Amino acid sequence: MAAGLVGRKAVAEGFRACGVCERCRSGETSLCAGGYAETGFTEPGAFADHLTVPARLLHPLADDADLRAAALLEPAAVIAAAVRAGRPRPGERVAVVGAGTLGLLAVQLLAASSPAELVVVDPRAGRGEQARAFGASASGAPDEAAALHGRFDLVVETAGAPSTAASSCLLARRGGRVVLTGMFAPGATGIDPVHLSLSQLELRSVFGAPSAAWSDAVRAFGLGLLDPAPLITHEFPLERFAAAVALVGSGDPTVGKVLLRP
Repeated sequence: MAAGLVGRKAVAEGFRACGVCERCRSGETSLCAGGYAETGFTEPGAFADHLTVPARLLHPLADDADLRAAALLEPAAVIAAAVRAGRPRPGERVAVVGAGTLGLLAVQLLAASSPAELVVVDPRAGRGEQARAFGASASGAPDEAAALHGRFDLVVETAGAPSTAASSCLLARRGGRVVLTGMFAPGATGIDPVHLSLSQLELRSVFGAPSAAWSDAVRAFGLGLLDPAPLITHEFPLERFAAAVALVGSGDPTVGKVLLRP
């Protein structure tokens, strides 16, 4: 690491792209063909006593950056990739499907594009209220969304629920854009190819984030356009790891992100 970086606050990309394959050289580092490698999965992660990552994956932060909030820059980078793919323009009608971590971060970034409408669809009223606090103009449950079919220029899906890929496409206007970011399980409802074809939708999917999207997320964080801190609902010292994991798996709807402090 360069001497000037020693002691700097920084965040590191998770995917360890090879940097030399055709996709990496095209800037699509999340599509690296060099084999899957990711910090915390194929390589030691943050539970290790020491964490070493290639310096090229580091994104320096401002000296006064809130590291508590910066812990959520990885999902923010995924959403930054989705926003890049969706290309929001001022004055457009935008919908976000799902108000979990990804959805609420999407609301923050999409609000910065000055949409005419920014509607969030989620069955949890409390999450809808939080989305409105983050910049959404309205929120509603999925069973209310039928009245909004064909309305939106851009739909960003973040839930990964069995029906949300298909329902997101129904929300888009003819010629609209849909970006899927949720992690779907086998058996999810398929997208109607007739609707996709006749409506001439532009459909993109996002998995992980390329380096450019990480840069977007870090810049937005530094400018105050993105603040993940309110998504953290609980903090534990590392010694209470078991209690933290139990809380995450409890199913309690009031539990957001749980932060472990070393």
